[in-house]
Amino acid sequence: MKTLLLGNEAVARGLYEAGCGFVSSYPGTPSTEITEAAARYKEIYAEWAPNEKVAMESAFGASLAGKRSFCGMKHVGLNVAADPLFTISYTGVNGGMIIGVADDAGMHSSQNEQDSRHYAKAAKLPMLEPADSSDALKFTKLAYQLSEEFDTPVIMKMCTRVSHSQSVVETGERMEPDVKAYEKNAAKYIMMPGNAKRRHPVVEERLEKLAQWAETAEINRVEEGESCEMGFIASSTSYQYVKEVFGDRYPVLKLGMVWPMPKNKITEFAARVDRLIVVEELDGFIEDFCRSIGLEPEGKELFPLIDELSQNLVAERLGEEYGSGIKLNENIPQRPPVMCAGCPHRGLFYVLAKNKLTVCGDIGCYTLGAVPPLAAIDTTICMGASVSGLHGFNKVNGGNGSGKTVAVIGDSTFIHSGVTGLINVAYNESNSTVIILDNSITGMTGHQQNPTTGYNLKGDPCTKIDLENLCRAVGIKRVRVVDPYDLEECDKAVKEELAAEEPSVIISRRPCALLKYVKHNGPITADTDKCVGCKSCMKIGCPAVSVSGGKVHIDNTLCTGCGVCGQLCKFGVLNGKEVQA
Repeated sequence: MKTLLLGNEAVARGLYEAGCGFVSSYPGTPSTEITEAAARYKEIYAEWAPNEKVAMESAFGASLAGKRSFCGMKHVGLNVAADPLFTISYTGVNGGMIIGVADDAGMHSSQNEQDSRHYAKAAKLPMLEPADSSDALKFTKLAYQLSEEFDTPVIMKMCTRVSHSQSVVETGERMEPDVKAYEKNAAKYIMMPGNAKRRHPVVEERLEKLAQWAETAEINRVEEGESCEMGFIASSTSYQYVKEVFGDRYPVLKLGMVWPMPKNKITEFAARVDRLIVVEELDGFIEDFCRSIGLEPEGKELFPLIDELSQNLVAERLGEEYGSGIKLNENIPQRPPVMCAGCPHRGLFYVLAKNKLTVCGDIGCYTLGAVPPLAAIDTTICMGASVSGLHGFNKVNGGNGSGKTVAVIGDSTFIHSGVTGLINVAYNESNSTVIILDNSITGMTGHQQNPTTGYNLKGDPCTKIDLENLCRAVGIKRVRVVDPYDLEECDKAVKEELAAEEPSVIISRRPCALLKYVKHNGPITADTDKCVGCKSCMKIGCPAVSVSGGKVHIDNTLCTGCGVCGQLCKFGVLNGKEVQA
């Protein structure tokens, strides 16, 4: 049956059809929907793990037990999972295992642009890279075949445009493979030095065999053109851009396996064309390989190392005479990032900014606290870095910064990797205050459950990690909970904990305003007759509050009635009453 699927949904369909039995992931845009879609198939056990390292190790365990498994993450998540990644390359697998990673060229929702192809090369693992949803489904099924044939995990590399674009796929039936019996094999699975030394040559031999397979693989195909004046090598969404601009005018070598690459096939293709051009996003990974085998392609002198490519850019960089005249209208109105109306983080960040604190930030919705007018965050590095960074900042200041510096971190991020930083704070007796912004969900990636919510991936009730008790268990004696809608309470708590001569944790707790079960008071009214135009209400940066003609206005379609703006008004303009129908 033919149907339209997102690239991520197509990967999930491929997992289903290939007989995958176990999925463990940590949500990260643009990879999240793979696991969400996989969870809809009752034949697949699917879960959110606390972080990507745990997800990969769990997927390896399922593979060891003989089931086909999958773990998914975004590009920076692969950094977190790099430790097991490099070693399971040595051990190989039992049941087939796929590692899904989604890159984010253009940094639509990421703190860096990272090219995950380097991980495949460094870890000596095969990497497949689909160019559309149809590829995504087929490559997923192929990846399991390769995994079991070559005794290796296989990396499936997606990107934002392929993950979140729809195209036609042809679905099939599920194939339920036999569970492979686990057999004790210390030499293969116990990576102490003596065994690891014997496994490394196996890895190198496997990579050679995979390179030979790549030479004749259907996923590495030459598409003929009308003229050999130019020839393109491309993969993923870059292949789509080349085809959209030039159609069948010039030959294209479409690489579906980007590591290892087919040396002979690339060399033969290069010999057929007058001008060899590699089109790829971010690093010149394919281009560098071509140069290593003696070719002289054009690549990064034409196309940038940063940001996404586009149809217009490909046509522009190759001259109008080569283009098809295609010009896409990119004059799309910009929507600046902003915390939602009623966001529980807003009040807490207002308090931090008002007190002129240095704030070590983390990864999540609350990163928007860095945006004016709040401008309340000083650093954002990676998941969990706020807590560890706070500790280091305070220690080298000899305690001088302790009274003016805090860390903020979300509930999901705290479980992901913040708790280890807090253990370090407690263990090394750091006079530091950590603020956990508990909005009862993983908000940044679209409302996924996490170990603190009390529900699993499928929405079933499960064990709920108690943040207060967890903080106390690791050695923090001062733990308190505040309501971020109450500015006075937040201000008092922050000042008291910063004044204390010991580690402390403040849990700022209120559910995300966008959760379906959250009931709001309804929009407030503004008594404009009382308004003097002081704009104090604008200091929180709420999109529901504006000033026009010197008077405050409330957007009733956005306002949730949280009442934070009213606490800033000295003139009783914002009365907090519901608008009457």
